Amino acid sequence: MKLAIFSHCALDTIFLEGSNYEQIGGAASYCGIMARELKFDVDLFTKFGPDFPKQYLTEHKINLINSESVQNTTKFAISISGSERTLKLEHECDPIDYSDVDANGHIVSPIYHEISNDVLKKIKDNSNFLFIDPQGFLRQKDSNNNIILQKSNLDLSGVNAIKINPEEGKNIVDGSNDEMMLALQKKGIEYVLLTNKTDVSLLVKNRIYSLKLPNKNIHDTTGIGDIFCSTFTCTMLKEKDFLWALCFAAGSAQAALESNNVGLQKIPKKGMVENNASYFYNLVDFRDL
Repeated sequence: MKLAIFSHCALDTIFLEGSNYEQIGGAASYCGIMARELKFDVDLFTKFGPDFPKQYLTEHKINLINSESVQNTTKFAISISGSERTLKLEHECDPIDYSDVDANGHIVSPIYHEISNDVLKKIKDNSNFLFIDPQGFLRQKDSNNNIILQKSNLDLSGVNAIKINPEEGKNIVDGSNDEMMLALQKKGIEYVLLTNKTDVSLLVKNRIYSLKLPNKNIHDTTGIGDIFCSTFTCTMLKEKDFLWALCFAAGSAQAALESNNVGLQKIPKKGMVENNASYFYNLVDFRDL
């Protein structure tokens, strides 16, 4: 099976517990390598510059589509304290080009303005299953280049699944967490995921399914959401079972957090994800709205 991913690669400087780490990042890298770990073929629509070590992606046999730019790669400085993190944009690469791809599903996960409305519309027109992580559509920068979120009238028609956190949700729709999930569902989205620190919820029809991740010591949270999104999408495409997809996604996030690794090194192996998913399957709570 094949997954198409539209997202920028990034070069991240991660400040964590008094140390700093230069890492390859961006949703493109985390989603792409996680999908390969789950045995999917990956076509990655991205842009990076001559400063980006693309062998990290090519050695995972990720197909890079029209990816090279003369501009340097998008770069963030990321400061992490517990489950909180702040981002500063240090450089922005070119926007991503669209071209047709024959894939089972698509992930659209911009990190900063790299996907235009026109490209998004073309992806929708060509996708059988579209998962959106809206973070990069909502991000703006203040006068010091710190990333802030701003309200967006993002067109979510034609989207099958979405993942938000409460802050992102408030910049798309209004209300409590439940009300935001329902408002997104009313836009036609079948699977609405909300992650709030260690709480994970999924709205399908009139029922919310929920899990709590038991991770004790949170280390580097960079890319955890991308690992989650990629695993959910791959499992949905393969198993056609949203409950297993939720458990696999939570299982991959848990395994990544438990690794205590920084950057791409935290992407978990398939076996660990499966073990966690089986454990979580018996712990899913649900309530009707």
